[in-house]
Amino acid sequence: MVSMTIFGVQAPDSGNMELLAHGANEEQKQRWLWPNLNGDITSAFALTEPFYAGADPTKIGTTAQRDGDEWVINGHKWFITNASSADILVVFAETNPEGRPHKHASILIVPTDTPGLEIVRDIGTMSHPNSEYGRPGNHAELIFRDCRVPADHLIGNPGDGFVLAQKRLGGGRIHHSMRWLGMAQRSLDIMCERAVSRTSHGKLLAQHQMIQDYVALSHMEIQSARLLTFQTAWKMDKFGASATRADLGMIKACVSKVVLGVLDRTIQVCGALGYSTDLPVEAWYRGTRFGPIGDAPDELHKTVLARTILKNYTPVEGWPTEHIPSRRPAAEAKWAALQAEAGVG
Repeated sequence: MVSMTIFGVQAPDSGNMELLAHGANEEQKQRWLWPNLNGDITSAFALTEPFYAGADPTKIGTTAQRDGDEWVINGHKWFITNASSADILVVFAETNPEGRPHKHASILIVPTDTPGLEIVRDIGTMSHPNSEYGRPGNHAELIFRDCRVPADHLIGNPGDGFVLAQKRLGGGRIHHSMRWLGMAQRSLDIMCERAVSRTSHGKLLAQHQMIQDYVALSHMEIQSARLLTFQTAWKMDKFGASATRADLGMIKACVSKVVLGVLDRTIQVCGALGYSTDLPVEAWYRGTRFGPIGDAPDELHKTVLARTILKNYTPVEGWPTEHIPSRRPAAEAKWAALQAEAGVG
């Protein structure tokens, strides 16, 4: 979507800019943050690795060791968005193994022309099976072989990587949800236009109850997800990303499901035309199918949300709190007292 770049919310730059805004010193901001904000340079976030679960950054194989005035990076990164077209990489690497699980990693800036960095390839995906190397939006495989960067390329302090990585994700999940909602609404518009234009079995598609169900369900889901996203954005502005972590994961998991459902129904209503490349819906579907996987899988977000909700409850001994036979004596006693007070009964 061109709109992402126009408004400066394109991933992964938007998240990287938030990370630099929180963690970089003034000199680093002058070198990397302001040029990124101005669109003079682009960036990629190098976290995911081929042999470690991307959803668990407490375990990574890429290391950065201090050697005098330099950091020496070795490791293997995979599926790094925009790496082949970026000017700098924001690299997540282990610097303090003794700090595991949450104080072991650091963030380093690696210019993409640094010796020792090999951009192996852009990986073909469901969205772009035959990826053209260097196309923005591609996902690259990287290898670091004794890749050296100056010591001042460290963002924050050694061991701050986990916290800084979390800083970049909150706004990104808001941005993803916003984009998906816009796409879902455009998809619904396509569905509805087709429904009032196409005739089947002697009446318009819009007059078939199954199609009406698709339209109504899609609209309800979009409006519900939109309000949830607005509420989460408000909470993030008021309380900050850390206090809103569960909400941010909730909208990411919710809206990614909503948009795929609406896209799928639109393809179904439009039939062969929806499945073809004559409409944009199939491309939107292929590109958005990564939504429930990227920025941590939806299963992880739902787990965090459930744990957060369950913290508000305490276990009980014996019968549940709302067990009617157990509550009846107290209720009857209260009812009798109220009757006596009112002089009735």
